[in-house]
Amino acid sequence: MITPMTKYSFILLNGTQNELLEQLQGIGLVDITRSARPVDDNSREIMSRIELLDGLVKGLKAADIPAETVPEHIDGDIVRLCGGMLMRYSEDREEIAKMEKELEVLRVWGNFDRDILRKLSDAGVPIHFHRLPPKQFNPSWEEEYVIRIVSEDKKNVFFVVAGDDALPGEIPVPEFDQEGKEKALEEKRAHFSKVLSRLAGAKERIPELERLRKESCASLDLYLANAAAVPAAEDTIVTLVGYAPTENDATVCEALDKSGFFYLKEAAVVEDNPPIKYRNNWFVRQFEVLTDMYGRPDYNEFDPTPYISVFFLLFFAMCMGDAGYGLLLIVLGFVLRKSKGLGELAPLVTILGAGTFVIGIVMHTFFGVDISALEWVPSWMKAVMITGTIAGFEAPMVLSLVIGVIHLCLAMVLKTVYATRNKGFLGSLGTWGWTLLIVGGVILGTLALFSLVPMGILKWIIIGLGIVSALGIFLFNDIKRNPLVNIGSGLWEAYNTVTGLLGDVLSYLRLYALGLAGGMLGKAFNDIASMTIGDGGFGIGWLFFILILAIGHALNLAMCCLGAFVHPLRLNFLEFFKNAGYDGKGRTYTPVKK
Repeated sequence: MITPMTKYSFILLNGTQNELLEQLQGIGLVDITRSARPVDDNSREIMSRIELLDGLVKGLKAADIPAETVPEHIDGDIVRLCGGMLMRYSEDREEIAKMEKELEVLRVWGNFDRDILRKLSDAGVPIHFHRLPPKQFNPSWEEEYVIRIVSEDKKNVFFVVAGDDALPGEIPVPEFDQEGKEKALEEKRAHFSKVLSRLAGAKERIPELERLRKESCASLDLYLANAAAVPAAEDTIVTLVGYAPTENDATVCEALDKSGFFYLKEAAVVEDNPPIKYRNNWFVRQFEVLTDMYGRPDYNEFDPTPYISVFFLLFFAMCMGDAGYGLLLIVLGFVLRKSKGLGELAPLVTILGAGTFVIGIVMHTFFGVDISALEWVPSWMKAVMITGTIAGFEAPMVLSLVIGVIHLCLAMVLKTVYATRNKGFLGSLGTWGWTLLIVGGVILGTLALFSLVPMGILKWIIIGLGIVSALGIFLFNDIKRNPLVNIGSGLWEAYNTVTGLLGDVLSYLRLYALGLAGGMLGKAFNDIASMTIGDGGFGIGWLFFILILAIGHALNLAMCCLGAFVHPLRLNFLEFFKNAGYDGKGRTYTPVKK
């Protein structure tokens, strides 16, 4: 549900707005209409500081500091010091990694004295270093040249030649020998150890950096709110507009009355474009993140989250279609509770896992096994399983289409209800016509299918429904417009609706198709794993059996989760929102607060 908002208009002497905004920060309930981005050099500077603090905290947390490192106490400006330490940390790590690679190359040459090499070269006996694959090295060279093979492996032969030669594979003389490079690496590691100690000390001051970031965020929020002030009366006074939940009127008014600032209070209306705050129960709140992926509702729209919570859960579970995978998701949900970054999603993952387990039982699949065929499964559980066919079609496929029809009918009903509320009954006759025709037709078709109403009566109901719907669709879709224009508009809308509605309904077949594909792939992995154990005797075959099951079902679970997330979102965001007339351009409620 959407929380009703109260609009507060403030009229202040220019220069006093900072005092008001600081008091509003203390209340923490008033959303001042303001920019979400920097508006001038000062706000950009504050934003840059926030980004710097974010980078420092992220860098300190990511720094790989051994547990045995003794932290060094760090005094002074933590922001400036951290920047320098993180830069040195990164440079030293790269340099050490480079030196270690160079040392690996030098190990094949061992230790040598560059001074002696230089003296030999001055005396006319230069020493040349060579590297060649074993197939290209000719043993006869040892009789023609002064050669010494230093080392060799499967890929290369490393050798040196004294004097002039024209042999292939010559490389530059290494700048260091093995001993010299090891000494330089040891010195660099000692320096890096000091950097790690200082970095460990800086890591202990992360809470201070996070506090500075929060203060900067509050400062930026306050500055942007101040920038939203509109000057009037030759800059003598300024006006500010804010919004707060109506349920908090008493708290806000009490604080404002004590502040002494002049303000006007009135109920927010659609034209004000007030911010949107949800008011949902615990279960529905877990799905608000999905609604926000599309966009919050306008102030005169409906909150789609309660409907998404039910249908996304159902669609996700049908696309997964495996009770075993549902149990794994439940376990994953409990594991995510301990995660700092993903902890907020843990309840949603647990809910989706529970739904998948229930629907998986209904679809009679457990880790790719058809449990409806197992004798030990109790009869009461088999009674809830959907098996067999309906009118020659697979029962789950028919169920997917039925759910799709219900979903779209609900969307049309919501569109009609809110169109009537926003435009009045006469202004929404066209919407009423389509809803009566389609939703009424579905209801009458269901009554006829189960023979709940005599056909004679049903025929006259259908005729009456058709006439009333046609009047709304073709003649009164806009009562302020010429009837001939209405007829043309109705024909065009009829063409779009008829061609689009069939595609919308068929889109729900993906619920059946994805569940079937996941189940069949899980069964395929089970069959492949079963082939490895042969007659069932104990042996290495059981190891392959376990590996194939674990890897196969892990891959299948990952693919099923991806499809089960994307396609239900599509059915809600495209089919449902389109037929419900949902716009979703509202802005988020973000009160100024400390």
